[in-house]
Amino acid sequence: MEEGKLAKWLVKEGDTVSSGDIMAEIETDKATMEFEAVDEGVIGKILVAEGTDGVKVGTVIAVLAGEGEDASAVSAAPAKTEAPKAAPKAVEAAPAPAASAPAPASKAPASKEGRIAASPLAKRVAADKGIDLATVTGSGPNGRIVRADVEGAKAAPSKPAAAAPASAAAGEAKAPAVDMAPETRALLDDRVPHSVEKLSGMRKTIAKRLTQSKQEAPHIYLSVDVNLDKLLALRGEINAMLEKQGVKVSVNDMLVKALGRALIDVPECNVTFAGNELIKYARADVSVAVSIPGGLITPIVTDASGKSFSQIAKDMKDLGSRAREGKLQPTEYQGGTASISNMGMMGIKQFSAVINPPQSTIMAIGAGDKRPWVMPDGTLGVASVMTATGSFDHRAVDGADGARLMAAFREYVEAPLSMVA
Repeated sequence: MEEGKLAKWLVKEGDTVSSGDIMAEIETDKATMEFEAVDEGVIGKILVAEGTDGVKVGTVIAVLAGEGEDASAVSAAPAKTEAPKAAPKAVEAAPAPAASAPAPASKAPASKEGRIAASPLAKRVAADKGIDLATVTGSGPNGRIVRADVEGAKAAPSKPAAAAPASAAAGEAKAPAVDMAPETRALLDDRVPHSVEKLSGMRKTIAKRLTQSKQEAPHIYLSVDVNLDKLLALRGEINAMLEKQGVKVSVNDMLVKALGRALIDVPECNVTFAGNELIKYARADVSVAVSIPGGLITPIVTDASGKSFSQIAKDMKDLGSRAREGKLQPTEYQGGTASISNMGMMGIKQFSAVINPPQSTIMAIGAGDKRPWVMPDGTLGVASVMTATGSFDHRAVDGADGARLMAAFREYVEAPLSMVA
C-alpha cells in the first residue's frame, strides 16, 4: 500500500479517545480498514479532511494531545498536510445511553451532517438485507452500529423506484458526472451513449501492477493436460468423511495443495527476481485469485504444502468470505510465493494468467471436461481432463525448471493419495 482514502472521521476535534477507540475509516485499494487510537488523549487537530483521496502512507492526519498537553495550542497550519478549512466534516457520535434510561428503538447515532455512525461491515450487511440504519440501535462505542446490531434487525419495506425524467430521450448520451482527464475526453465519442466513472483505488492498483508485470517480466507459458478422475474420486471420499464436521473440500482446495507440494519439489520456481539477487523461498505460500466486486484479490494459503485438504478448505472459506466483505488484513493478501487462478468454474477451458509481481510463478486452471484419453493399458477411453498453464518469469525461472514444476503438479493431481501419504 502506497496511499489510501480517508473515507470518514468518527471523531472530531476536542473529542477524548482511549487506546483502541476507532477514530477513522481508511479505504485501501483492497479493503476498508478501521484506524484505531494507539493512546489516550484529546483530538487537538484534524489535518486531513474526510473524503480526501490519495493520502500517502506516513502522512500526519491528526494530532493527539496527551495528558498535561494543551490541545488548543496545536499549530493550525502544519506543512503540506493541512486540509482546506471548509473541507473537514467531523463526525459527532451520540453519547452512549445511561444504564437507567432505555435506548430509543428507532434512532441510530448520527453526526451533525446526518451521517449514521456504523462500521463498514454493518453498512454492507444492512445494504444486502435492505435495512435502514436509522432504525437500528447501536451497541458499539458511543452508540456506533456494528454487524451484530444489523443482523438482528428487520428489513425495511422497499421503496418504489423513481420514474425517469420525461426529458431524457431514449438512447441519449448522459453528460459525464466526473471531471475527466484530457486523455479521457479525447477518447469520447459523443455519438454513442456512455457514462464516465472514476477508477477505484483497487482498479488503479490492478492496472499498475499488471502493466508492471507485463512490461518487466518476460513471460514464458507451459501447458499440460491433467487427468482428474482419481482426484475427483478421492474428493468424494474425503467429503463423505468430513460431512459431519460441515467441511467441504473443493477441487481448487486440492489443486492449491498440489501446487504447494510441487513448489517444494521444484524450489527453482518458488522464487522472486530482485534485480541483482534471487530470493529463494523454503515454504510454499500460495496466493489464490478471488474475484470480488470491482476487482480481484489474492488471499494467501500459508504453507500450502504442509496443510491438510480440510484445513485448506477452512482457510479458503474464511479468507474468501472476508475478502468479499473487504475485511482482510494486509498481511493476508500481501506476499505469497506463487499464485493459482482457477477459471474452470466459469467454463474457461484454457488461459494464460499474468504473473502476480514480485512472484515468478502463477498456475492457470481451466475447466475439467470429458475427453478422449489413452488409458494406462494403452486402450482409448474417456477421462475427466483439465488443462493447466503455468506462467513463469523467465528472468528467474528457466523453461526446463518450469516444465519440471508442471510435471510435478500433474503427478500430484493424477496420484492424489501421494499428497496425504
